[in-house]
Amino acid sequence: MVMMYEVAEASEYLVITGGWIKDMKLTKKSWVFPGQRCTRIDLSPVNYTFEVQAMSAEKLPFILPAVFTIGPRADEPDSILKYAKLMSSQSTTSNHVTDLVGGVIEGETRVLAASMTMEEIFKGTKEFKQEVFNKVQVELNQFGLIIYNANVKQLVDVRGHEYFSYLGQKVQMEAANQARIDVAEAKMKGEVGSKLRDGQTKQNAAKIDAETKIISTQRQGEGKKQELKVETEVKIYQNQQEAMAAEANAQLAMKKAGWAKEAEVAQVESKKAVAIREAELQREVERMNALTTTEKLKADLLTKATVEFETKSQEANAVLYAKQKAAEAYLYEKQKESEAIKAAAEAELYQRKQKVEGELYAKLKEAEGLTALAEAQGTYIRSILGAFGGNYSAMRDYLMINGGVFQDLAKSNAEAVRGLQPKLSIWTNGDNSGGSDAMKEVGGIYKMLPPLFKTVQEQTGMLPPSWMPQLPTDQN
Repeated sequence: MVMMYEVAEASEYLVITGGWIKDMKLTKKSWVFPGQRCTRIDLSPVNYTFEVQAMSAEKLPFILPAVFTIGPRADEPDSILKYAKLMSSQSTTSNHVTDLVGGVIEGETRVLAASMTMEEIFKGTKEFKQEVFNKVQVELNQFGLIIYNANVKQLVDVRGHEYFSYLGQKVQMEAANQARIDVAEAKMKGEVGSKLRDGQTKQNAAKIDAETKIISTQRQGEGKKQELKVETEVKIYQNQQEAMAAEANAQLAMKKAGWAKEAEVAQVESKKAVAIREAELQREVERMNALTTTEKLKADLLTKATVEFETKSQEANAVLYAKQKAAEAYLYEKQKESEAIKAAAEAELYQRKQKVEGELYAKLKEAEGLTALAEAQGTYIRSILGAFGGNYSAMRDYLMINGGVFQDLAKSNAEAVRGLQPKLSIWTNGDNSGGSDAMKEVGGIYKMLPPLFKTVQEQTGMLPPSWMPQLPTDQN
């Protein structure tokens, strides 16, 4: 496989998987290296037409034809990844997306229809469509799909359940009956209107005659009223002129009295104003004196407070400085103690490390010595075995004699026998003549060997070497 440069179409994305890619790589163009696989996914929306058979809350079945325009959510990379995983799970020629969308739409439509009556579904087609749209969209989000458009057609009856046909006939009959009622009402309104117009004409004529007589009578009364009104206005004008003259005289008298009063008030006010001004000036003088005394007291108190504040500040600063120095000394002491503890810990760690390394080295050397000893013993045993011509029994007997095994066994048996305080028997051949005492002792020892070898055989199961005297066999 060679390296290739792939470029996607305007409505496509490249999905690259394989070597050097953790999960999936979405891109418009990229190099495809050996060990990688490139798949093209189309993001164009697709129209899905369904005829969903559902049942209302009254157990009335119906068919809901619907057309959904569904496609991947192209503005969200996570949704494209979900759609890419969905498409990669099946072959490119399968209808798994159509089956998936159809299953979701049918399931949600049936659940929603089961909670609504047929009248609610029929009258609220827009709301029913929106509910189906929302519930289907929630399920499609997990696959990275979005509904671009949803068109729910007119509801259709199921064969054998002609609910909508009967409902249409009912609507047609109601419309026909309403039309008949409207025609009858129109005829009635025409006849009643004709009679009403004739009566209104006669009423209007009589009304006009009555109004004419009333207007003529009113005209005559108004003429008389106008004459009386002119006479009355002349008398009223004369009375008004006389009243105006009397009022002018009264106002003149009142003004003269007011002017005299104002003159007297002005004199009193001028005297009082002088007294008020004097009191104000006296109060201002006293206020200034009080302010002066207050400022003096403030200055004295402020000076004293300033001195006390500076004294207290210096004392507080001295205490703070002493505490800071004490804290710094304590901190320095603790740092030095921690450094000393750290150095001691490091020294102890190094000492333990050296001790462990020394013990490890001693163990290694001891193991090497044991290995060398084992190798030397192996060489020694191989040499002895070669010297005996490969006779293992002869080599074993030699090693036991050389190692003093028989002597140890004899000594152990003697110690055991001594502890038991046995009765000893000395075997002889019964001939004590013809020899010295030394030879008698040797002969006695030699005679003791068969019972000794027999005891060794019974306790250990080992036979004496071939070059030594053998045990006598029992003769029946």
